[in-house]
Amino acid sequence: MSDLLGLINLLAPFFGLIGLGFLCGRIVKQPEAGLAWMQFFLIYVALPCLFFRLIADKSLDQLTNWSFVLATTTATFCAFLLSFAAGWRHTKDMAQSVMQGVAGSYSNIGYMGPPLVLAAIGSAASAPVVLIFVFDNLLLFSLVPLLMSVAGLEKLSLGATLRRIVWRVLTHPFNVATALGVTASYLHLELPPALNQMVTWLSGAAAPCALFILGVTVALRPLRRIPGEVPALVLVKLVLHPFMVWGLLSALGNFGPVWTYAAVTMAALPPALNIFVISTQYNVGVERASACVLVGTVASMLSLTALLYAIRIGALPYDLLP
Repeated sequence: MSDLLGLINLLAPFFGLIGLGFLCGRIVKQPEAGLAWMQFFLIYVALPCLFFRLIADKSLDQLTNWSFVLATTTATFCAFLLSFAAGWRHTKDMAQSVMQGVAGSYSNIGYMGPPLVLAAIGSAASAPVVLIFVFDNLLLFSLVPLLMSVAGLEKLSLGATLRRIVWRVLTHPFNVATALGVTASYLHLELPPALNQMVTWLSGAAAPCALFILGVTVALRPLRRIPGEVPALVLVKLVLHPFMVWGLLSALGNFGPVWTYAAVTMAALPPALNIFVISTQYNVGVERASACVLVGTVASMLSLTALLYAIRIGALPYDLLP
């Protein structure tokens, strides 16, 4: 009972901040445009600082675990394919299906992932968290514009689309922060005290701001109906995706409990708010994206609690094939 109570105390602040944002979004009548600066602060300032701090003090051998990257990224790609198939079955529309593929495979690895996993598993989990974040983003932020071009929504040639993908990947603030962190790790650089304090403050602001914004964003887009494929997408995201990560890591080697549990927990996170951002950018499946985020976040309150409880009491072996 004490393990369960401790776990509830761990998770309650995360979902509590989402709930607080949701409540404020419903009660306080402020224009949605007011979120723009908060989102800019989060994506371009706070979260990059968080990822820089996570990476800069890691040794490079921790950041070059390619078999781990292969297992987790392959699992995410398989989850994308399953979700794409579920979306295609209901919509028969490629662009909509791409959005559904993202909804069933892209975890909330930026907003919830680092603070929750580090609190639940420990600071040693920061290396696998960073690797999953970087390579899942590379995979999905490359797939989406490419497939949208095939679907006819990107009015560019294949060459121009590929150049745009490369440019977006290279200039994304999360990836820039990752590159700076790897450079600092390689050169053993330390920030000046004043700058280090600023980075510390900003990285500490990332999680609460992100979770609050998630709640507000969902509140401002009330769910009118649940599309038929949403239950299947939530099942893929919260159950099949972590199980595939668990199975592939077990098949490819012994990664130890910290790395395995961190990867499984990252895969078990609810759909990311970025799904809504992407669907708005292409003006495709906006209502479905909101439904997936809302239903997935609510359902993950139970599924994440069950998963972390099983890990905490030792009921979930880290290796399926010892």
